[in-house]
Amino acid sequence: METVKISENFEVKLPDKIRKALNLQPGQKLRIITYQDRIELIPDIDTKKTQGMLKRINTDFERENDRV
Repeated sequence: METVKISENFEVKLPDKIRKALNLQPGQKLRIITYQDRIELIPDIDTKKTQGMLKRINTDFERENDRV
């Protein structure tokens, strides 16, 4: 866990260790959400990069009757 300080302009600097671990780049967008009493920053993934990710998922399984 890392600790950061909020500047007078309400900005925070992400620690190098975290930026490198998540391969964050300048200008990259992050989604920010509040959950209970904390703040979460989630890297925003470009939807173009996710195209084709689900092509090989096996959909051959028995569905429940009320789900068909």
